[in-house]
Amino acid sequence: MATTLMLIMIGLLLLGFPMMVPLITAALVGFYMMFNGMGQMDTFVQQMMGGIRPASLIAVPMFILAADIMTRGQSANRLIAMVMAFIGHIKGGLAVSTATSCTLFGAVSGSTQATVVAVGSPLRPKMLKAGYSDSFTLALIINASDIAFLIPPSIGMIIYGVISQTSIAELFIAGIGPGLLILFMFSVYCLIYAHKNDVPTEEKSSWGERFKSTREALWPLFFPVIIVGGIYGGIFSPTEAAAVCVLYAFFLEFLVFRSLNMPDVYRIAKSTGLITAVVFILVAVGNGFSWIISFAQIPQAILETVGVNDAGPVGVLIAISISFFVACMFVDPIVVILVLTPIFAPAIASTGLDPVHVGILITLQVAIGSATPPFGCDIFTAIAIFKRPYWEVIRGTPPFIFILVLAAALLIAFPQISLFLRDLAFR
Repeated sequence: MATTLMLIMIGLLLLGFPMMVPLITAALVGFYMMFNGMGQMDTFVQQMMGGIRPASLIAVPMFILAADIMTRGQSANRLIAMVMAFIGHIKGGLAVSTATSCTLFGAVSGSTQATVVAVGSPLRPKMLKAGYSDSFTLALIINASDIAFLIPPSIGMIIYGVISQTSIAELFIAGIGPGLLILFMFSVYCLIYAHKNDVPTEEKSSWGERFKSTREALWPLFFPVIIVGGIYGGIFSPTEAAAVCVLYAFFLEFLVFRSLNMPDVYRIAKSTGLITAVVFILVAVGNGFSWIISFAQIPQAILETVGVNDAGPVGVLIAISISFFVACMFVDPIVVILVLTPIFAPAIASTGLDPVHVGILITLQVAIGSATPPFGCDIFTAIAIFKRPYWEVIRGTPPFIFILVLAAALLIAFPQISLFLRDLAFR
């Protein structure tokens, strides 16, 4: 049965169908094979509806809406200007500023693709003018944007938390350490690249200009304070934090900055509605598919076949890393989380691994795969936004992928990188 479902999914993907079609088709075929017909179809529909029932999923459209408002407004540009004012003048400072801006906007939006658009659009021309190659610039933007998957809020963490019944608040806090580690590693590589290629420096900003840019960025900087501070302080839950972010985004862009007006509300709402619909369809179908394979005991069979259950905690983490990394090279990250998380759930439970640590590692692997050829979703976002050919976009990615893989290895070797802040906040 597992082979049949896999062939169906691969075949439909190769034929160009959107991911929801192979998922629902494979799930229906699996249902038919298990129950010898479609007589109990209402059970399958109930499982699909159950996938989108958890209240914590309300945070997903909220964060998407907040990110859309900020992308169309001034928040992203103000954050970029502040970072540039302080480190843009050092050799490699512009590249470090780009990576830092991606991290800051990720802490505001939680979306890798929104970060590619919001940070890449203004900074790519500046990097090209400063002497950076386009392949390096594009690779930096799409890989640094993946830090948004780790720095809270993270839509990937929300989906994983719902599927695995893990605390989303703990996942959010645990993602901060790995996100900052990757930013540091990217920054070191950017400095080495700039010195090796003798990239010219930017003009140094005066302290007056730095003070002005910091003052203008104070409003957007309150986004991560609201999210992390509010959750850590027990003021509100992650779902409530998402709602507060939307209200704060409206307040900033419509009343304080006045960068948007009422006609923009319709376009923003329409865009958010379309993205949310796709996400929730995938979640519903993915939950139905997960129920089918779990009912058929396919995960247990796969894990026993490859010997993961006997590999110990480190072996399980390595198997999870490889599986999620490879899968996200071909399939949408949300779908990968929905399909693979239930498969590894028995091994995670039997080896006593901390589900929060596993969730951070999975989120990192999903982020790596999203920017890895051949079909990483951030690659195609960059192609669409910057109008550059596929090979030029992926040419500079290997060094960044190596850094991300190294970060994953460090997470496996030193779990406290992700668990230290979690333990400090919740233990």
